[in-house]
This record gives sequence, structure tokens and C-alpha cells, in this order.
Amino acid sequence: MIERYTRPEMAAIWSDTGKLDRWLAVEVAVVQAWADAGRVPAGDAEKVRGARYNIGDIARYQAETHHDVTAFLRSVADSLGDESRWVHLGLTSQDVWDTATALQLRDAATIIEHDLAALREVLERRAVEFKYQLTIGRTHGVHAEPTTFGLKLAGWVAEVRRAQGRLAEAKAAISCGKISGAVGSHATVPPDVEEKVCAHLGLMVEPVSTQVVPRDRHAYFMTTLAVIAASLEKFATEIRHLQRTEVLEAEEPFSEGQTGSSAMPHKRNPELCERVCGLARVVRANAMTSLENVALWHERDISHSSTERVIFPDSCALLDYMLDVFTGVMRGLVVYPEQMQKNVELTQGLVFSQKALLALIDAGLTREAAYKIVQRAAMRAWKERTPLRRLLEDDADVTSRLDAAALDSVFDYTDYTRHVDDSFRRLGLA
Repeated sequence: MIERYTRPEMAAIWSDTGKLDRWLAVEVAVVQAWADAGRVPAGDAEKVRGARYNIGDIARYQAETHHDVTAFLRSVADSLGDESRWVHLGLTSQDVWDTATALQLRDAATIIEHDLAALREVLERRAVEFKYQLTIGRTHGVHAEPTTFGLKLAGWVAEVRRAQGRLAEAKAAISCGKISGAVGSHATVPPDVEEKVCAHLGLMVEPVSTQVVPRDRHAYFMTTLAVIAASLEKFATEIRHLQRTEVLEAEEPFSEGQTGSSAMPHKRNPELCERVCGLARVVRANAMTSLENVALWHERDISHSSTERVIFPDSCALLDYMLDVFTGVMRGLVVYPEQMQKNVELTQGLVFSQKALLALIDAGLTREAAYKIVQRAAMRAWKERTPLRRLLEDDADVTSRLDAAALDSVFDYTDYTRHVDDSFRRLGLA
């Protein structure tokens, strides 16, 4: 994990201590389950509950063993007496790794759930704030028809809510442990021990495992993170476009004393949104790696292990960071309603072309004939910088069918806000 993009709570989960604490929790839970089954003396299980490890010793032992789990077990044994023989009884390393990793991923998901809730709250509030604020809608980057800035944000609210649902499902899928031995056959550790351990840790039991929990679970989790990151990139890209000098309808917050360029003192760049967009690429790439990890040889190989030491902490940390950054952007987003209105009017009324088309159709023209009339006027308005209404008023093909009142209805912005309340009601927003 890169410290620059890692928040403390998430860093603690993926730190060496965070990992080893969970390894120890798994080992202690297994010994207790064996004690409940009558194989380990209750007194020895109680002593094992006091087991500890020493990170410095683990590093020293690993230099000798070239195996992190055996080095860990040796350090744990140092803190115990003869009862240390019960630690790791019947287990393979991946029993500990996968079950502890499930705990880390579950706990990381909980942080991200809180992040999403915070973003959703800000988006809901700002959507309501700008519910009726007219702004130009763009398709292909070109002016289309007016919409409202609140409706744009309401769409983001709906997307974040979907993200919350997907994450909840992915969190449930990844909260799954296995204590089934070397190839998952339970030859050295019975299913009832596995069930007690997982229940104690708050995890599901993998119904049929090999030496590993199947990696489709991890791929599902990682791709879910990637989809959330993609949504954040979508939102951030929109703000980047709206902050362009020629548009300037909204911009991310810019604090006192902040600098946008070492060379140009005037610069106010959308650097936070650009950061979100860039980091989303990393999360997507890590998701691809997780998909590659699904296909392992036979009951397992170790090709997934090295990648997971990177992609799990990095993706969780990055998404946590991205959500926090973007929530801050939306909380402090500066919006320019006057510029939004100015941009709506920039094209001499071309935004009303469809309404003019429909009015002529209602007046009796065929769609093809009406389209040609309106397009002809629209192209002149664009080329000559002349208001579309004036050109339509000078066109006998139009005035023979539409009077002044009808044209007033065509060039009326209220149609574009008439049903905004309906969309907000669907979201349960006031």
C-alpha cells in the first residue's frame, strides 16, 4: 500500500499486525474447537488463548524457513509451553491464510460500506439543493436538451445505492472460511471443527473447498470494487468536464493557499477528480488479476498468492481513499447557476428543436416534413448565430401551422423540469 493513498483505519487491517492478529485468532479458534470436541485438554486450550507472536522473531525465522506461516507458528510456540503442540493441529497453511483473509476483506468492506453511505448522504442533499436548477444536457459532448443539475446528481444517488447493494452481496460472498486440511478432504480436521471455527469468527463455511477457498469469491469481490471505482470515475469525469474554462458550471473546492500550477498562478485544476479517475484504473487492473486467479491447478497452486498480497490491500485502500476524496469534492463542490443558464442559452434556442418538431407533427405535418423544416432553421441558427425562434417566425411553413401562442409553448423551459419531482419521488427524495 502507498501511504499517500491509504487511510489509517484501512491501513491497520492490512498491516502485518492486522494480518497476524487474524492468523492468531484463527489458530486459537481451531484449538478451542478441538477442545470442544474432546481432543485437546481444556486447560491447554485456555493457555493457547494467551498465545502471542513477535514480529521481529517472525522475520528472523522466515529468513531461515522461507515460509511465513511456519515462521509465525514458531514464534507463537515461543510464547507457550508443551501446549503449543495443539496449535495448527490438522491444518494446512491455507486454512489460516484464507480464513484470516476473509476476515480482512470483510472488515475492509465494512469501512467501504461506511464510505458509500457518507457519499450517498452528500449526493442526496446536493441533488435536492439543485433539484430544479436548469443545466444543459450533453450527448456526444454536444448540447442536447436542458435537464437539471439536481436530476444529474439524483442519477448518481441511484448508482451509489446500487453500489451499496452489490457490495453487501460481495461482502457476504467473501465472508467465507475453510478449515478442511491439505486438499479440502477433512482427513485431518473434521467438518464439525471447521463449522465451529467459522461460526466463532462470524464467517460462512465454504461448502466444498480444495486447499483454498475458490477464487471466484475473491474475483466477485474485486470486480465489485472495480465497478464502484468505475462509477466514481464517471462522476469525477463529469465534474472535470464541467470545470473546463469554456464551460465552468461547477468546480471542485479550492482552498486558501492552494496552488494549481508551479508555473501559472491562475490555475485551478480539477486535480482531485483527476486523481480519482487515475486510481480507478488501478482498481480495474487489479480486478483483472483476480479473474486470472480463479483458474488454479488441481486442488491449488501458489500463482494467486503473490498477486493477492498486492491487489487485496491496494484495491481496498484505494477505493476507501477515492470515496473519501470524492465525498469531500461533492461536499464542497462550487456550482455556478448563472453560467449553467448562460450555457443553456448559448446555441440561440437550438435546445428547443425537438419541441418545435413535435409541435409541427401535432399540427398535421409528417415527421419527415417537420424534421426538414426544423433542421433547416436550426442549421441557419447555428451558422448565422440567429435565434431559432426568429427563423421559425419568418418561415411560412411554420407560421401557417403554429401561431404565437404555440411558439410560446415550444420555447418554454418548464417542460424540462415538469417531471423532475417524479424522478425524485422514485428515489424517496423530497
